[in-house]
Amino acid sequence: MAKNESAKEDSNQYFPPVITVLGHVDHGKTTLLDAVRKTSIADREKGGITQKIGASEVEIEHEGKKRKITFIDTPGHEAFTKMRGHGVNVSDVSLLIVAATDGVKPQTKESIQILQDSGTPFIVVITKVDMPHQNINDVKQSIVREGVMLEGLGGDVPVIEISAKTGQNIKELLDLILLVFDLHKPADYFEKISKSAPVSAVVIESKLDTRVGPKAAVVVKNGVLKVREEVQIEGEVFKIRSLMDDRGKQLLSACAGQAVEVFGFKQVPPVGGVITDKSVKVEKRSSVKDEPLAKTAIYTKKEEHKGLSVILVADTLGSLEAITSSLPDGVKIVLQKTGEVTDADVVLAKSTGSIVLSFGTKIKPDITKLAMNEKVLLRNYEVIYELIDEIKDAQEGKLASQMEQIYGVAHVLAKFPYEKTQALGVKIDDGRLAKGDRVRIMRGDEVVGENSIKSLRVGKDTTSKVEVGKEAGVVLAKELDILVGDVILSHS
Repeated sequence: MAKNESAKEDSNQYFPPVITVLGHVDHGKTTLLDAVRKTSIADREKGGITQKIGASEVEIEHEGKKRKITFIDTPGHEAFTKMRGHGVNVSDVSLLIVAATDGVKPQTKESIQILQDSGTPFIVVITKVDMPHQNINDVKQSIVREGVMLEGLGGDVPVIEISAKTGQNIKELLDLILLVFDLHKPADYFEKISKSAPVSAVVIESKLDTRVGPKAAVVVKNGVLKVREEVQIEGEVFKIRSLMDDRGKQLLSACAGQAVEVFGFKQVPPVGGVITDKSVKVEKRSSVKDEPLAKTAIYTKKEEHKGLSVILVADTLGSLEAITSSLPDGVKIVLQKTGEVTDADVVLAKSTGSIVLSFGTKIKPDITKLAMNEKVLLRNYEVIYELIDEIKDAQEGKLASQMEQIYGVAHVLAKFPYEKTQALGVKIDDGRLAKGDRVRIMRGDEVVGENSIKSLRVGKDTTSKVEVGKEAGVVLAKELDILVGDVILSHS
């Protein structure tokens, strides 16, 4: 083997292909990645839907050599079509996931269209083949009817049947991914991924972190990202403060094919934005006023709009983009931003007659109480289609009577065994606690869990209600991992 060919072979081992996973909701995308990564992400997903793009790297033995693969898990719900598009733009190979129990569904068709438009090589992965009531032949025929010509059925698109539950064909799928990648990688692939090539990295998710500032998950496509190096995104130069991999490990550099979190941006970068060398001539980023996903007020006077007005607060720009693109007609956005709901948002909602909709963020008890006092409807969601459905309800006036009311706030002074469970010693800081109340346990900004009050005691006497300023013993209906200092929020 020639020396330059050997170098290319070494490069091929070092740089992982980037793989995007697409398909219909609940067809097993995240569960497949769990089987590959040996993690429990699927168990933590709310409503069975992956809410934001995430990336992770795995290493396998392939033809006697160690090879790495970077996976991007794109969201499955129809509201995330744009985000799926961003994912495909950075991928070398894509996986089209189709459940053997369901066949082609609406998001399957959308995913096929995205793949065909992008020209990305892809593999059809038929999941849940271990389940009853599956018909693999019918599923394959339905895929062919969508214009995907499968191997064995007159076409050349690879297809594989897997079960994430039993592990059937998982290793074979990983080998197939590398075979397809090696077959389809462009002729100038090794020049693009060389460490001396100009850097190019695509933002697949971004957010404003209240502790560390703007940050983004990126996939490096060309060259190398280095800590303390000055780069740019859409004409805005910044210095990379730090890099972190998918396991939380700090890195000094990231090469082509790697997915990393980047810190040091001056403002939250747009999803789909490209980080390049600062010497590259690019157009300056548009102003905040023109940026569709920026923190910007669209109007501020109540009389300017007679329909539903909303303030949107989301965890990431990707989530915000998905929500805004799915809003029904007639909804006007007063403010859209990433981060947390603040008292200023509640005051703005009050002055403009808006409702505050929060997605994937944390709402502090004092913000909830302020919203209650100001009679501002404040709702928090972890599943996007629930948010969209309730916006439709709000348009029809169905949410007016559903505003959450805060009855009382207490903090935990002590905990001790009581019969076969535990009792909490608490002090009522505001309002009251009553037997039967629904309660939310808060630890700082984090929600520990929801519960209800099974019994109350003041001293040795049972009681039905304890008012502000008093101390009491509380037994909850179910055990939670509660710590001294946690806050108990009684609500409707």
